[in-house]
Amino acid sequence: MDIRCRKGMCKYNDRFVCQAKEILIDQEVECSTFVKEEGKQNVQDVTKRLFEVQPSFAPQRDSKTLDIKCRAECQFNHNGMCVSNGITVNPIKECPYCVSFLRR
Repeated sequence: MDIRCRKGMCKYNDRFVCQAKEILIDQEVECSTFVKEEGKQNVQDVTKRLFEVQPSFAPQRDSKTLDIKCRAECQFNHNGMCVSNGITVNPIKECPYCVSFLRR
C-alpha cells in the first residue's frame, strides 16, 4: 500500500510518507491522525510538480504494519478499514483531506 501525505507540518510526516502506527479517516474525509508539530519546518510540497522536481520520498511502508481505519462513506471502506491500494492526504487549507476518497 502506498501511503503519501502532503501535510508537511504533521508530526508523522517523513518526506511525504506517514509514519503513524495507525491512520483514521473520519466521516468528513479528513485524517484524524494529523498532529501539527510546532517548530517543525514545513517541507515545500513538490509532489504536485513531479515532472519539474523529483521529490525526496521516505521508503514505502509495508501495509501489514499499518492499520488504516475509515469512517467515511467511501468505496474503499470495508467494515471500518480502508482497502485501497494506497492513500494520499492532501493539504487543503488547514484540513488534512484524503484525496483517495471515492463516494459510494
